[in-house]
Amino acid sequence: MSVEAGPENRAQQSLGTAAARNLATTTKSAPQMQEITSRWLLRTLPWVQVQGGTYRVNRRLSYSVGDGRVTFVQTGERVAVIPAELGELPALRDYEDDGALSELAGRCEQREYGAGEVIVTAGDVTDRVFLLAHGRAEKVGAGQYGAETGLGFLADGAYFGEQALVSGDATWQWSVRATTACTVLVLSRADVLNLAERSESLQAHLTAVSSLPEQRTNKYGEAAIDLSAGHVGEAVIPHTFVDYESAPREYELSVAQTVLKVHSRVADLYNQPMNQTEHQLRLTVEALRERQEHELINNREFGLLSNCDYGQRIQPHDGVPSPDDMDELLSRRRGSKLFLAHPRAIAAFGRECNKRGLVPESVEVAGTHLMAWRGVPIFPCNKIPVSEARTTSILCMRTGEEQQGVIGLQQSGIPDEVEPSLSVRFMGIDEQAIISYLVTAYYSAAILVPDALGVLENVEVSRWR
Repeated sequence: MSVEAGPENRAQQSLGTAAARNLATTTKSAPQMQEITSRWLLRTLPWVQVQGGTYRVNRRLSYSVGDGRVTFVQTGERVAVIPAELGELPALRDYEDDGALSELAGRCEQREYGAGEVIVTAGDVTDRVFLLAHGRAEKVGAGQYGAETGLGFLADGAYFGEQALVSGDATWQWSVRATTACTVLVLSRADVLNLAERSESLQAHLTAVSSLPEQRTNKYGEAAIDLSAGHVGEAVIPHTFVDYESAPREYELSVAQTVLKVHSRVADLYNQPMNQTEHQLRLTVEALRERQEHELINNREFGLLSNCDYGQRIQPHDGVPSPDDMDELLSRRRGSKLFLAHPRAIAAFGRECNKRGLVPESVEVAGTHLMAWRGVPIFPCNKIPVSEARTTSILCMRTGEEQQGVIGLQQSGIPDEVEPSLSVRFMGIDEQAIISYLVTAYYSAAILVPDALGVLENVEVSRWR
């Protein structure tokens, strides 16, 4: 009886693949990097050459002050306002008595409101300031025919009733109603006046603020320009001039740097078929550009999210990014060039369009098809943060120096430049035979006028119903 040889018993008849690979040339890819993104913000911003490393934004004189937000600290269920943050209130702007501010902060009474509860009612006397520590509330006015009309939303850090600090005759022109559970701190006018009787500095400051003459301004808070139109005969034509801000804001170029180290043995012996130093620099530059875009979005000094004017920040009507909210965001400025949103926010907006049976149009930009709304492309940007509560922001901007929009700042022509405003400098070889290169990028961004940039805040991205 013959036994057929199994596969393990057969003699090898050809060269195996494992041995053959020793004589083969391997085809390799260049080093890959998952961090690289499309970086649409860097590609779409108009970049302005900045000589001397500083860009000054000269604006027409504006009288609108104290339009910031208040910051709080939380200990368990107890919420307190940071005393210095009370300086965001117009009546306390530039007041620097830490002791008085601390006492005012201590006198703030914490209140809780449920969704649907009225916080203030139109027509009542404005005798206290409300600081919204957490939650979302809606300003409600009376329409022409008696029906309610929405006047906007307030969110974390907002305040209202600030006129109570300087006037005892003010009344509420609109109501405020909580749309979610709200935590509010309340500072009464009586408490402020009581402290002012004992604090000469506070008394003097409030007196000076209340005695300031009312400035004639346009709807943007800028000093008015007197004009005459439609007159006939020998009417007296008004005299005027355009005043400028005496202390305009200056943007200094920010910097991102790193020192790349490559061992000389690697640079000498392992450069075929790919140059090791070249690819090390390439990936380092990519990481530097990614950080640059992150800073342009999130940096507290010049980042777009932090520097958007508070009058240009709006809240979604129902939490999710609806077509109505996008229309509201567009209506705040002329010539909007682009939306910038986290990919999850774009997906959430797409879901809202699907619910309404709407199909957003598509536009082609640089060979890429992008979702658009009202003809304005929506660019994805994963540098926009998504909070733990699954909320994020959507930016809408007008760009360009000639359009008084948002611009990027750089200085090209720097020594050892490899890309505009980015240089790679050889730093030498140390005693361990390690070659060092200093890789540097200079950049910043400027918002030329407040309405150049708007932000839809607290957008929910995880609601599926």
